[in-house]
Amino acid sequence: MAMLEIVLAVALCLGTASAATLGVVHTEGGMVEGTNHRLGLSRYMDVFKGVPFAAQPGRFEKPQPHPGWEGVLKATQFRKRCLQVTLTQTDTRGSEDCLYLNIWVPQGRSVSTNLPVMVYIFGGGFLVGGSMGANFLDNYLYSGEEIADRGDVIVVTVGYRVGTLGFLSSGDSSGPGNYGLWDQHAGIAWVHRNIKAFGGDPNNITVFGESAGAASVNFQILSPKNKGLIRRAISQSGVALSPWAVNRNPRALAEEIAVKVGCPTDETMMPCLKITDPVALTLAGSLNLHGSPTNPLVFNLLLAPVIDGDFLPDHPGNLFHNAADIDYIAGVNNMDGHIFTGLDVPSINQPLQPTPKSVVQDLLTALTREKGEHGAASAYAEYTNGWGPDPSKATIKQTVVEIETDYIFLVPTQAALYLHANNSRTARTYSYVFSVPSRIPGFPSWMGADHAEDLQYVFGKPFTTPLAYFPRHRDVSGYMIAYWTNFARTGDPNKGESKVPAPWPAFTSSGHQYLEINTKINHDSIKHKLRSRFVHYWAVTYARLPSLASAAE
Repeated sequence: MAMLEIVLAVALCLGTASAATLGVVHTEGGMVEGTNHRLGLSRYMDVFKGVPFAAQPGRFEKPQPHPGWEGVLKATQFRKRCLQVTLTQTDTRGSEDCLYLNIWVPQGRSVSTNLPVMVYIFGGGFLVGGSMGANFLDNYLYSGEEIADRGDVIVVTVGYRVGTLGFLSSGDSSGPGNYGLWDQHAGIAWVHRNIKAFGGDPNNITVFGESAGAASVNFQILSPKNKGLIRRAISQSGVALSPWAVNRNPRALAEEIAVKVGCPTDETMMPCLKITDPVALTLAGSLNLHGSPTNPLVFNLLLAPVIDGDFLPDHPGNLFHNAADIDYIAGVNNMDGHIFTGLDVPSINQPLQPTPKSVVQDLLTALTREKGEHGAASAYAEYTNGWGPDPSKATIKQTVVEIETDYIFLVPTQAALYLHANNSRTARTYSYVFSVPSRIPGFPSWMGADHAEDLQYVFGKPFTTPLAYFPRHRDVSGYMIAYWTNFARTGDPNKGESKVPAPWPAFTSSGHQYLEINTKINHDSIKHKLRSRFVHYWAVTYARLPSLASAAE
């Protein structure tokens, strides 16, 4: 009798497993079928890999609708990422046929319906990156499974063109640029039109991203092209106001690339580039990733979005009214700038080698060059104010990291939060700083969270690879997934299906409240005025200094 009960129980479970899957899904392009696997008792996951959301794009053209397919598309394998340089910039990887997306749909005892949808936009400096398969060895960083399962949301990752093919611009109508942003938009629009068939709520789409993906998220909610498509957004370490997010002189870079591939720089430049070998074009867009205190790396990130009069009709700072009804979370890692500083000033990571005070002066002179010597002097006075007569080696090194973190990430993010809150009609605004110390060996003892170190926690890696983490890392991963998915569900990170460790208050232009995210979140983690002295310096004091250009007029 006991054996019969076991057999019946197994049969019931197997029956549930076959029921709790979408099976074949009808989309606008045709039918697709993914895979389904069990996660635990009465929990399953449907995964669709490599679903096309647009046709293979024409060179330097906006994406076009996919023509569709016959029969059932087996969406079981990741497609290639978009054509791009390798990390060494000596070769290329990927394909021009790359406008695909991946979907994770959590299932319970019955097929899910009306779930919140989270669309992820990857980072990589607009130069590299992808959400199609392993990012390092066999580790797939951007798997949406943990977020989808723990937060009961649908997760989508999209491909978009990067590098020369995604962001080269002639500065005129012959090559307006922003092709990568148009790809992202096409992916979001496809999700809005089709996600209901996968069990999602098309009227509750959250876009989220990190670094260049975070700036892209900001661009997407500021563009009038996305009106009615996006309900909420999360920017992790990047906004449209970041100094690397907009190229103000795209023609100069386009001409440099044209010369490298043997094209003219006159009115025939874009027709020539359109028929040039795509691999040669991509390699020609390699960037100089060797910085120095006098020429910081941030100034070399030139393949970026442009104000094209179309997708971005104006400077991003003037477009926040378009996000007046879109809930927004934005934040930074507390040492986001370290990844840049380590290349600009290598001595900061060498414990026995001091970093001279003159390096701070040189770096600030470079970052304030538009204001001349007055800008450099005022910035130096601000950042060395607490040094005393004999600052320690660690104090000087940490100051260098703080300067680049403020300039490249933190201050622009705070400015974006102010603009979002001030332009809000129904939208809520939330600010955070992520401060879990880096797990990378060999960094200084004072090191905080470096750029991109939040991603492993958002995507639940402490749960999927538990031997590589301590319990405290699983705590912070659980916190972030709870806040992020609650926000996607309700627009309030505190309210939803997941319990959170402390209430996260909204950011307002008078309250300036933010949440510090680390391994021990409690009521003391709610803080006010994130580095307000330095935010005020860059946004007000420095901004009011006359620029060299205006002084010369």
